[in-house]
Amino acid sequence: MKKPNILLITSDQQHWNTIGAFNRELHTPNLDRLTREGTTFTRAYCPNPTCTPTRASIITGMYPSQHGAWTLGTKLLEDRHTVGEDFLKAGYRTSLIGKGHFQPLKSTKEYPSLEAYPVLQDLDMWRTFDEPFYGFEHAELARNHTNEAHVGQHYALWMEEKGCANWRDYFLPPTGNMDPNQTYKWPIPEEYHYNTWIAERSNAMLEQYAKEDEPFFLWSSFFDPHPEYLVPEPWDTMYDPDSLTIPSTVPGEHANNPPHFRMTQEENPDFTAWMETGRGIHGYGSHHYSIYGDKKRLTEEDRKKLVAVYYGMISMMDKYIGSILDKLDELGLADNTVVVFTTDHGHFFGQHGLQQKGGFHYEDLIKLPFIVRYPGQVPAGAQSSAIQSLIDLAPTFLSLCGIPVPHAMTGVDQKDVWLGRRGSARDHALCEFRHEPTTIHQKTYVDERYKITVYYNQTYGEIFDLQEDPGELRNLWDDPASAGLKSELLLRYAWAELGKESMPMPRIWHA
Repeated sequence: MKKPNILLITSDQQHWNTIGAFNRELHTPNLDRLTREGTTFTRAYCPNPTCTPTRASIITGMYPSQHGAWTLGTKLLEDRHTVGEDFLKAGYRTSLIGKGHFQPLKSTKEYPSLEAYPVLQDLDMWRTFDEPFYGFEHAELARNHTNEAHVGQHYALWMEEKGCANWRDYFLPPTGNMDPNQTYKWPIPEEYHYNTWIAERSNAMLEQYAKEDEPFFLWSSFFDPHPEYLVPEPWDTMYDPDSLTIPSTVPGEHANNPPHFRMTQEENPDFTAWMETGRGIHGYGSHHYSIYGDKKRLTEEDRKKLVAVYYGMISMMDKYIGSILDKLDELGLADNTVVVFTTDHGHFFGQHGLQQKGGFHYEDLIKLPFIVRYPGQVPAGAQSSAIQSLIDLAPTFLSLCGIPVPHAMTGVDQKDVWLGRRGSARDHALCEFRHEPTTIHQKTYVDERYKITVYYNQTYGEIFDLQEDPGELRNLWDDPASAGLKSELLLRYAWAELGKESMPMPRIWHA
C-alpha cells in the first residue's frame, strides 16, 4: 500500500470558534469544506499558549518543559530530536513553508539563531540557504506578523522576485518605511501578502513531490490572524463591526480569581513583582490600553473594529488554504494525503476583559480549532469530543505512516481515534506557561469536565466546571463546597505530571 502523505496547515493565534461552519458570523468556505470532508475535534488543546514552546512541541512530540524551549525568547536546541528526522529516515521528503519561530530574535555566541538579527535580513545568505532546519530538508521562512520590522528571509526574496521593489513601504521602521500609526487596512497589495507566498510556495512543493512520486511531510505555516490587526483591502471591510458579537468581561467575574486577573482590568497596574528579570510578560498589563498604532486606549469602536479585521484576516487566509487544497485535488494527491488544520494557540478579543494572549488559561486561549481529513479513512462530516493535544501530532503522523514512534515522544498516538476506531486516547490535556524562573510558572490540567490551574509557590489557583460553567465565570478554588473536588483534581494533576515523564529508553531486562 502506498505511504500516505502528511499536510499540516496551521494558523497563528486563532480562536477555536472562528470557523464559519460553527460560527455564522464568519465566512470560511475552505475550512468549512474540511469539516464536511473530515472530522472536527472540539476538545483540542495547546501545550503552551505562546508560539515558540508550542511550535517546538509540534515537531518534537514533547511538552515545553521536556524539549527545553519553555517560553518566548528561548531556543529549541538543534540537538533535539524532531519528527522530520523520522520522516526523512523513512524515505519521506520534508518541507516547512512560512513561520518557524523555533529560535529567538536575539543571537548569542553560545546560542546562535538563524531567526535573529542581523542574519534574519541577510538576503544574500537566504538566497543560497539549503541547510536542514529541525528535520525539514527544505525550509522557506519568514518572521512576520503583518507589518513587523522583522521582515526578511525567504519572504522578502520572494517579494523582490515578484517585482515588488518597494516592499519596504509595507513594513515598520527601521527595516521599512510604513507609517506605524496605520491601523486596520494594510496597504500591501494582496499579490505580495505572505498568505499568497505561503500558498504559492506550498503548491510548488506539492508539484515537485507529485512529479517525483515521493511521499512527503509538508507544513504550511500561516502567520494570520496573529495581531497586529491589519489586512489588505477588501478584507479589511469584509465584516461590519456593528453586526458582530463582541465579547466582554462580566462584572465581578474576577472577584475570586488570582490577583493578576483583576489587575489587568486596572488603568495602570504594577506587575513589577512578577518580573524577576525586568522584562515584560505577555498579557500582564492593562487590557484597557493598546500599543496599536497611535491609539492610547481601546474605545468600544476600536474593540468592534479589531474583531472585524481579525475575522477578515481569517477569511483571507481561508482563501489561500483553499488554494493548497485545490492543488492537492489537481495533482491527484488528495485521497492519499492526511490533512490536519489547527493553530498554535488561541486568542482573546474581549473575552473576560482580555486582549491577545498571556498567562490566562481560559478555553479561549488554550483550546484550538482542529480538523483532520483523510478520505475513506477518517470519518467525514463528523465531530468528536475526544481530547487532543498538539504534542500528539508527531506520534500520530508517524503511526499513520507506519513509522516507529520514538520512545522519547510523550505525545499520545491518536491514530485509532482519528480513524474512528476508538472513542478516545487520552482523558486529559496539560498546558504550561512559564515566563520567569519562579514567579510566572503555572500548569493547567483539563479533563472531560473540569479544569484546574496551579501556580508555583502560590496558594491561589483556578478550578472551573466546564459542564456547568462553560464561560468560566465561577472560580471554585476557594469555594468551601468544592474542597473535595479540589483535592481530587490536585491528585489527578499530580498523576498527569507523573504520567508525562519521558521514557527515551525502553526497559529490556529486569536488572
